[in-house]
Amino acid sequence: MVQLLAGIRVLEVAVWTYVPAAGAVLAEWGADVIKVEHPETGDPQRGLVSSGLLGKSGVDFSVEVANRGKRSIGLDMSTDEGHEVLLELAKTSDVFLTSFLPRSRRRLRIDVDDIRAVNPNIVYVRGSALGQRGPEAEKGGYDFSTYWGRGGSSDTATPANAEYPVGQPGGAYGDVLGGLTIAGGITAALLHRERTGEALVVDSSLLAMGAWATGFSIAAANLFGLERMGGGTRYDSPNPLVGTYRTKDNRFISIVLLQSDRFWPDFVRRLDSPALATDERFQTSAGRAEHKRECMELIDEAFAARTLAEWKEVLDDFEGVWAPVQTVSEVARDPQVVANGYIRDIQAEDGTTFKLVASPLQFNETPPELTRAPKHGEHTDEILESLGYDMDRILDLKVKGAVL
Repeated sequence: MVQLLAGIRVLEVAVWTYVPAAGAVLAEWGADVIKVEHPETGDPQRGLVSSGLLGKSGVDFSVEVANRGKRSIGLDMSTDEGHEVLLELAKTSDVFLTSFLPRSRRRLRIDVDDIRAVNPNIVYVRGSALGQRGPEAEKGGYDFSTYWGRGGSSDTATPANAEYPVGQPGGAYGDVLGGLTIAGGITAALLHRERTGEALVVDSSLLAMGAWATGFSIAAANLFGLERMGGGTRYDSPNPLVGTYRTKDNRFISIVLLQSDRFWPDFVRRLDSPALATDERFQTSAGRAEHKRECMELIDEAFAARTLAEWKEVLDDFEGVWAPVQTVSEVARDPQVVANGYIRDIQAEDGTTFKLVASPLQFNETPPELTRAPKHGEHTDEILESLGYDMDRILDLKVKGAVL
């Protein structure tokens, strides 16, 4: 894969997944990403292993997802010695990437003015929960609460008769999408700096990402004066040919036939449903919308007559868009996923091979080669030596607790 960010150094002072995921993408694209971690605690994400939340596997997948390809330095920024090292790293960096909140940035002397004082040309990037302005700028957040809940996705996805709102579909769902977005913003800012010489401050937040994800619904709700979007049942869809249907073996198929009149004759033929083929109520999109429940119930009956495997054969050469609802294990084995190299093998330090999803962009049609995440402080000595520190100075910093 083209190392399009080769020669770019990113200094990452960030924890958990949302902002570090941006660093992982940049590392995948060829940047040298230096992850700053406290010498004793490291990124709290590493603590999920000891809490038992990640099982007994030898691979800490949550750390790998957000930190593959980086270098790690154990550094206590709160000490004068550690802060001095941080500024030395900032001098040689193109990007400063942080998830720390405003109060913490001021306390640690890593705010925009602090970093720009030693490197006026650095692109300064902040990822937060709720943005840099407003009464809640100092509050933190996670994707489950801020992106999925507060951003509107959970309510929009929840059926009217549900006892509780629909939960987020998997861990770090909004985090990894947000990280990818930040990475894109960073590359745009680097291009801008190259063209104009101006170094920008880049901001994004989980709340901004949540609103962006529900932007279609927000626009519609405001336009039509609605309090909320969604919340209905599957039978409320005006187009019965957009929805999910259950198969004989209790699997599901998603169909999206927006040009329903175009696909209706062939679709009905494949369903082998005489009632749908001959009933005058269902022969136009307007008729199907007027009698949507009756139409969907007949489609339900048709899909329930065959297994998912059988439907895959029946619909294989169908021109309309459809897809099986897959488990995550099936996604990993999906022939299209495999053919395009969307999931890559990584070798852990002990030689164990495991799989990670690559970032969803390829350059020159080449899948990326991924490398593992660093151990806590694995590259401390290497990074310090690159700054010109000799071993006596490094040992002195270690004794003082400034570095790991």
